[in-house]
Amino acid sequence: MNSDVKLADVIDGKAFAAGLRGRIATLAARFEAEAGRKAGLAVVLVGEDPASQVYVRSKGKSTIEAGMASFEYKLPVDTDEATLLALVEQLNADPVVDGILVQLPLPAHLDEQKVIATISPDKDVDGFHVTNAGRLAVGQPGYVPCTPLGCLMLLKDKLGSLSGLEAVVIGRSNIVGKPMAQLLLAESCTITVAHSRTRNLPEVVRRADIVVAAVGRPEMVKADWIKPGATVIDVGINRVPGAVEGKTRLVGDVAYEDVRHVAGAITPVPGGVGPMTIAVLLRNALVAAYRHAGLELAPDAI
Repeated sequence: MNSDVKLADVIDGKAFAAGLRGRIATLAARFEAEAGRKAGLAVVLVGEDPASQVYVRSKGKSTIEAGMASFEYKLPVDTDEATLLALVEQLNADPVVDGILVQLPLPAHLDEQKVIATISPDKDVDGFHVTNAGRLAVGQPGYVPCTPLGCLMLLKDKLGSLSGLEAVVIGRSNIVGKPMAQLLLAESCTITVAHSRTRNLPEVVRRADIVVAAVGRPEMVKADWIKPGATVIDVGINRVPGAVEGKTRLVGDVAYEDVRHVAGAITPVPGGVGPMTIAVLLRNALVAAYRHAGLELAPDAI
């Protein structure tokens, strides 16, 4: 690569998320003063998946640091479906719980879709309930999955108005790809959702002013896929062998070191999209609390 080429601006998700958490903490304190209680987030963990345990600990710590109440429910791996659904219904009815998150993946004997469907849409701060997916699709207020909403925040902070820009979302999952496309469409972007069956994928991606990569394939998106000056959001978190035997390193779905010679702006991995996910979860929980209490919250407050 030509060393004289200007490298892409690095979109610092860690710094943006820190600012977002600060605004959340201020508004959480205001909520407590006005409502007479803390905003409450309940997290349910079934089993002992190591990655899930780390996520749950991090979410609980972050919730408390933001001045909100954290309720954690840890159930054994052999918990039956009826017991889990009964707990969710209990949390639906609990007035001090504003948001409910059931940590995924669940053990194989539990039906994830049935569990998600049991969560009240108005407490579904993960944004996975079909009602919230429908609300997003038709432009009604609801809860949007945390990762794509975090991506949108980073894009708008970097680019301002997204109106008229061409965007390609690589990946069509219900958690990232589909809601990301809906969010960008609502910002008046022209959207293409690409996936494993897309023909001439590099050519499709090369049209885009905005590329959101969310496929879970290490460094799949190459420099020659990217239009010069495009903004690249890398959602991927993949572990690959490191330089030292037995060690691993984190990479995204984008070949960062090469792509940053072509793109105008890019999120790193780690330190890009990742820090936004928990911050947006707290944001969704706080919005839920204000709504449940009937308190006013300006749309652009957080």
